[in-house]
Amino acid sequence: MLHVKPAPSAGFSLESHPLYTTEADGLFSCHARGAMQHTLRISEIFYSLQGETRTSGLPTVFVRLTGCPLRCQYCDTAYAFNGGEVIPLDVIVARIAAYRPRYVCVTGGEPLAQPNCIPLLERLCDAGYEVSLETSGALDISMTDVRVSRVVDLKTPDSAEMARNRYENIGQLTKNDQVKFVLCSREDYDWAVSKLIEYRLDARAGEVLFSPSHGQLDARALADWIVSDNLPVRLQLQLHKILWNDAPGH
Repeated sequence: MLHVKPAPSAGFSLESHPLYTTEADGLFSCHARGAMQHTLRISEIFYSLQGETRTSGLPTVFVRLTGCPLRCQYCDTAYAFNGGEVIPLDVIVARIAAYRPRYVCVTGGEPLAQPNCIPLLERLCDAGYEVSLETSGALDISMTDVRVSRVVDLKTPDSAEMARNRYENIGQLTKNDQVKFVLCSREDYDWAVSKLIEYRLDARAGEVLFSPSHGQLDARALADWIVSDNLPVRLQLQLHKILWNDAPGH
């Protein structure tokens, strides 16, 4: 089922949206012919602090799309692989607006697995939000709006999904984008450093983020390695895990 944390403003009601009503089975019924073509399957929409990336600690609305073609061994959002509810883009945008946010993060799952993620990102940029997209790096990012800060994972050997890396995405990166490595071991670290050097990622992207996999790699050890090697990367800790133990809706 879709998890939607109530907005701080009571000015928007999903049930009162002029185009949609809630049916007995919990799905949305469309009263406008053909409008269901402009939908996304959503696992949850919530307002919290950004736990990672360059906007860590800033209040952000998260839109978590359902579904992912990858199965990383450290995945902390397996609940988003299935389920969720189909919601029109108009309703999603209205729900976000009710929070009056500055920052919006579209995440997953793998959000780019749903084609209508692309028009959602464009609409959010047009609305004036600072928009980020968290993507596995396995799918083509070239069609996303250039105003979006794309947070692109490069999957390490210990992720169990390294073979899914789409290295063509590296050529699409701009200074508005971010590259993230989730590291599980010293071997993962050495591999990530090799990719940093090979692709000159610090010159291509605005941020290169090294994050210890929670419970697998000691953050202090990673900090020492980064300092010792004088790397042009940012150590990233997952604030949502520290504060809320990775509970959904935070």
